[in-house]
Amino acid sequence: MTSGNSSHRTLCRLALCLFAGCICLFSVRAQDVNESRSRKERLEKEIALIQKQLDDNSKKSKGALNELTLIRKQLSNRRELVNDSERELKVIQDSILRSRKQIKTLEARLDTLNLQFQRLLRGAYRNRDTRMWYVYLLTSGSIPQASRRYAYLRSLSSTISARSEEIKLSREEMQKRLTELEAMKKRAEDLRDSRRKELEKLSADEKRSDKVVAQLKKDKSRYEKELSTKRKQVESLNREIERLIAEQLKSSSPSGSGQGKKKAAEPIDYKLSGEFEQNKGKLPWPAEGPVVEKFGRHKHPVYTSLVMPFNNGINIALNDGQEVKAVFDGVVKSIVVMPGYNMCVLVQHGGYFTFYCKLADVRVKSGDKVKTGTVLGNVAPIDSQTQLHFQVWKQKEPQDPQLWLRPR
Repeated sequence: MTSGNSSHRTLCRLALCLFAGCICLFSVRAQDVNESRSRKERLEKEIALIQKQLDDNSKKSKGALNELTLIRKQLSNRRELVNDSERELKVIQDSILRSRKQIKTLEARLDTLNLQFQRLLRGAYRNRDTRMWYVYLLTSGSIPQASRRYAYLRSLSSTISARSEEIKLSREEMQKRLTELEAMKKRAEDLRDSRRKELEKLSADEKRSDKVVAQLKKDKSRYEKELSTKRKQVESLNREIERLIAEQLKSSSPSGSGQGKKKAAEPIDYKLSGEFEQNKGKLPWPAEGPVVEKFGRHKHPVYTSLVMPFNNGINIALNDGQEVKAVFDGVVKSIVVMPGYNMCVLVQHGGYFTFYCKLADVRVKSGDKVKTGTVLGNVAPIDSQTQLHFQVWKQKEPQDPQLWLRPR
């Protein structure tokens, strides 16, 4: 009887360990899948937005370079989706492998218990006649012995029944989990195949776009003039931003409030600067959309010998009319109109500045205090491109905005 109770406790501990392992496994996997699903939803939204801009671009028959940029971004997103699907598939396959090992461990233990059960069942079968049970009890040498024999006989059938039920439930639960994992594996495989087909389709589109670009290469001199115009626009914007920031920093300095002392100095809000800095990598995006041009200097995607103007910010592709929001608390310092950039808003956050360009309209005015998420304005297409140009400055030094915005 002691051996039976020990086996029962061992089985229970084994089952609990297996179920606890399953719970941990599924919890971790669920978190990974949720993150993957969220990333997929974002990428799919970006792909839909880019596709809309590509369609608009094609209808207007202009901007082959813009088309190529969008296609390459879309290709990058689709590759990321494929990679996500393959990572999810690997997680599921690993989960299936671990579950199968757990099932084998449980089955090995159950085989051992089954041998014990068979012996118990055979003994119970031989003594199935109730008269044998009475004889077994009546031949006891003492009342305590009879009591122990009676307790043994009572527990015999209940032990067999309980263990059989535990074995059944354990197998059913593990089979259920395995079935769920197999179903998820099938879904992940379907998703991966679907993404690969989309990738193949996009690769074909990119090849067609490259053919158009190849034709444009024949007119390099015309494009060089366009690039020269863009460079002048970028340089003009950069000079204006530098001037505006220098002006604000000067007015924040006690020595910068001269000129007849007409205006009292507005000292830099260092507390706000500290809060802004503490949120590096956590700031909300000014608008949801894919980054189609990153911070820094880049070579021209077609004429690789040409170097594009240095980008002090990032360009985010958006829908026509999409709202642009402040990324942090601050004060609107300037609203300017620049060639190639439409309306631009400069917001000061202590010793930091954020700059929002290519707005069609502005909902704030100079001097307004804004909060995180305050709508500054709406974007509109410029030369068939609907983008937000966004910059972050630490006093007079431009920063890579993507290092300040929360990861996506």
